Amino acid sequence: MALCMQRDSASNKQQLMDCGKYVRYTPEQVEALERVYIECPKPSSSRRQQIIRECPLLANIETKQIKVWFQNRRCREKQRKEASRLQTVNRKLSAMNKLLMEENDRLQKQVSQLVYDNGFMKQQIHTASATTTTDNSCESVVVSGQRQHQNPKIQHPQWDANNPAGLLAIAQETLAAFLSKATGTAVNWVQMIGMKPGPDSIGIVAVSRNCSGVAARACGLVSLEPTKVAEILKDRPSWYRDCRCLNVLSVIPTGNGGTIELMYMQTYAPTTLAAARDFWTLRYTTSLEDGSLVICERSLTSSTGGPTGPAASNFVRAEMLPSGYLIRSCEGGGSIVHIVDHVDLDVWSVPEVLRPLYESPKFLAQKLTTAALRNVRQIAQESSGEVQYGGGRQPAVLRTFSQRLCKGFNDAVNGFVDDGWSLMGNDGVEDVTIGINSSPNKFFSSHYNTSMLPAFGGGVLCAKASMLLQNVPPALLVRFLREHRSEWANYGVDAYSSACLKASPYAVPCARPSGFPSSHVIIPLAHTIEHEEFLEVVRIEGNAFPPDDVALACDMYLMQLCSGIDENAIGACAQLVFAPIDESFADDALLLPSGFRIIPLDPKTDGPASTRTLDLASTLETGSGNARSAGESDLNNYNLRSVLTIAFQFTFENHLRDNVAVMARQYVRNVVRSVQRVAMAIAPSRISTQLGPKSLPGPPEALTLARWICKSYRFAFFY
Repeated sequence: MALCMQRDSASNKQQLMDCGKYVRYTPEQVEALERVYIECPKPSSSRRQQIIRECPLLANIETKQIKVWFQNRRCREKQRKEASRLQTVNRKLSAMNKLLMEENDRLQKQVSQLVYDNGFMKQQIHTASATTTTDNSCESVVVSGQRQHQNPKIQHPQWDANNPAGLLAIAQETLAAFLSKATGTAVNWVQMIGMKPGPDSIGIVAVSRNCSGVAARACGLVSLEPTKVAEILKDRPSWYRDCRCLNVLSVIPTGNGGTIELMYMQTYAPTTLAAARDFWTLRYTTSLEDGSLVICERSLTSSTGGPTGPAASNFVRAEMLPSGYLIRSCEGGGSIVHIVDHVDLDVWSVPEVLRPLYESPKFLAQKLTTAALRNVRQIAQESSGEVQYGGGRQPAVLRTFSQRLCKGFNDAVNGFVDDGWSLMGNDGVEDVTIGINSSPNKFFSSHYNTSMLPAFGGGVLCAKASMLLQNVPPALLVRFLREHRSEWANYGVDAYSSACLKASPYAVPCARPSGFPSSHVIIPLAHTIEHEEFLEVVRIEGNAFPPDDVALACDMYLMQLCSGIDENAIGACAQLVFAPIDESFADDALLLPSGFRIIPLDPKTDGPASTRTLDLASTLETGSGNARSAGESDLNNYNLRSVLTIAFQFTFENHLRDNVAVMARQYVRNVVRSVQRVAMAIAPSRISTQLGPKSLPGPPEALTLARWICKSYRFAFFY
């Protein structure tokens, strides 16, 4: 700039140069200009003249000089912000450099251990091969060498819950085992592909290989103090979407200022094909000599000792091996967080088709380990004001909406008996399961509300189904379901679902087919910092029925949560969950979630799936062969199995329960058929081309218009 400015801090005066002319501002003048700057950082020419007229202190200042002052003030503000940003980045890079150096030291220790193990095994094999005896000594030598590297299970005495000394011994052993995993070589960690460390990345994420159970590890930087981080992580139900409940049954203070907690946790099953898991654990919170905070946890079993936990029906007891959080303060503020999750989910108790899911450390890393780190980073950025949401909603309120949608959907998928759910008889075909919940007490204490139920009796009905998909990218399928709702949804069913929010809830006695597909508009509300999850409102335009049908010819609104649509994510679970809401969009709005969840069962292979088009609406009409992209030959090698879970919830009156059940069952079957058509168009397989619908002549627009005319004719004829 041709202009320069020097500020005399001693006299608190300011000196400006404008075309060779110096102007000194008094402190009173600077204060007056600062007040104006807060309201209007870039005033117009007329506004500057108005400032001079309204402020007698500035009467001797020319308009051009006022303009120069504001230019320099904006420049200083920009420089301060940039300097602050660079300082923040520098602190993050310094902390990340320290973290990488520690990770490098750990990897060097792991390499040394592997070299030692390799040399030991070579020696044992050489000794065994040199032995000429025939008494199976070769086998005994090799096996004994392997056993030396196994961690022996120490049998502890059965400690009573009232014996703090015994529990403290278990806690200290848990602490040592956890630290050996977080910063040592107790587990053979393999870094996940695509998880590159950096100042703005989630951190370093690794998964276990060849260990008992499945384990995942993550470490990263967050701009929160260690005590705040510990508070967030200990509140597991607030961020762990699969946590049904977490009860602290006993708290025992320790002599070193820490605490021992005996806890019982129940988790949801991700599909309808397996039972849910529960955990009985000991959690130990303490501080290390260097001031770091540690929260470590493990299951209490017959092998570890400790009191026996509560038993629950419909749950399979899983084991949590030493896991936890190591939180250290950073220079200049913030924390370095190490997270280790290590569990044994009793894989042999689930159907064989689902075992890859329960044996996948990547799935554990996505659902639990990185979810914890992402939640802490999200709250840190919201607290610092880096994340701004529209609509005037507080971030905590939007997070609560997301949590309620996931919890409601999980409750519907699992259908726990202690929640009041019971099964209805089927119609001879077991493809769709119908669950009934008529427990008003449960509704009153959960995410439901008694106002959703009629005064003379009723409840909530859930129709759910699971199916196996072959060679269908979950992210692509969920994106299509989100963007092309009219291809699978029925406007009449949507109208019935939203009727529970109206003054006359049962003005729509039962769903019926709509005349035309309804259009929808997606209104974004919030998203996570890495854009892996979106919270939005969907407005469904009420043009599918004649205007004289007041009960149906009106716009409807859905609260919708979409996640896992990034096709480059490794082992990601894709989900689309929604619930009808009214126009007021209150913070305590009633939510009755329905939706889709797709979980990959096998490791994902690299392929050009991310380049596939989403314009599949015409493909569903003209044949799946037209959906093939230029990279079809490469996609033939894409081999992925995934399980799709569908659940839809409806309220009902007792005298209409059977009618609603028939409607719900048929609707879910129609949705399944629609999803199968979409999956057939998406699946990069030659077989899907042969099985797909035959191509019809004419452009897609003409075929779509013909389909609308046929549906309108059927609607007018039957109604």
